[in-house]
Amino acid sequence: MTRRAALYIRVSTDEQAAEGYSLDAQRAILTDHCIAEDLEIAEVYEDDGYSGTNAKRPAYRLMMDEMDRWDVLVVLKMDRIHRNSRNFMAMMDELNRNHKEFVSCYEALDTSNALGRFVVDMIQRMAQLESEQIGERTKMGMREKAEGLTREASGKTTMGFTPPFGYRLEGGSLVADEDELPTVRRMFAAYADGETIDSICYSLNRSGTLTRRGNPWTKFSMSNILHNPVYAGFIRWEELLMPHHAERAVTPEEFNAVQEKMASRVRDPSKRNVRLLPVLDDF
Repeated sequence: MTRRAALYIRVSTDEQAAEGYSLDAQRAILTDHCIAEDLEIAEVYEDDGYSGTNAKRPAYRLMMDEMDRWDVLVVLKMDRIHRNSRNFMAMMDELNRNHKEFVSCYEALDTSNALGRFVVDMIQRMAQLESEQIGERTKMGMREKAEGLTREASGKTTMGFTPPFGYRLEGGSLVADEDELPTVRRMFAAYADGETIDSICYSLNRSGTLTRRGNPWTKFSMSNILHNPVYAGFIRWEELLMPHHAERAVTPEEFNAVQEKMASRVRDPSKRNVRLLPVLDDF
C-alpha cells in the first residue's frame, strides 16, 4: 500500500531564499523525495513567517490535527519543524502514539528504519540532558537564594512561594491574615487537646469555616497545615530553615508537641518521621 505523506515547509521572516530556505525550494525538494520513495503527497502544510521555536504555528497545528490524512511526515531539515529539542521530542511522542513515521531529508532521518530510530533516541537523550541541566541550575540558584535569605535581616524570606492559609504577601514580605490565622490556631489547639484530624475537619466544615478557595477541609489539607513550620515562625526549603517575621500561630514548642502527637498515631514505627523545630531564641 502506498504511504501518504504530509509535507511540512516553513520559512521565518529573517531567512533568505538565497540560503535555500524558500518555500518553493523546500516544496520542490520534498516533492522529488516523495517521487523517489514512492510516497503519495496527501497535503502540503506551509507556515510562512513563523519561527521554529513557536509550536503554535497554524499550518503545523492543522497538520497534527489531520493525522488521519497521512502516514509519514516529511520535512527538509529538522529545524524546519522545530528548533527546540523538547518540542521536537513532544512531537515525536505524539507521532509514535498515532503510529506515524518521520522523515528529514537533509539529515537522512527516517523512523521507519533502525538507524533513524536510533538517531531519534539520541536526540531524545540530549533533550533529557538539557532539561535536567536546566533543573540543576534552577535548583542551585534557588538554594543560593535560600542560603542568602537566612543571613538577611529583611522580612522578605518567602522564596517567591504562594502564602499558605493564614498568611498573605505585602511587598514581598509575609504578613498574617487576621481573618484566617485564628482558624489555624484553633486547628493546632484542637489537635493538641486530643481531637483527631477528621473531627477537626468536621467541626470547621459544619460551622462554615472553609478553605481560602471555599472548599471543605479534608484530612489531607488539614494535615498539610499541621505539618507546616510556617505557623511556628519558619519557612522550610529542603533542609534549610529560614525564620520569618510575621505573626506566628503557635510557638515552636507547641508546633513540636503536635508533631510528636501526630507521629505517635502512626501505626508503622518506621514511618514516624518527626521534624522538630528549634526554639527561635536559640536559632
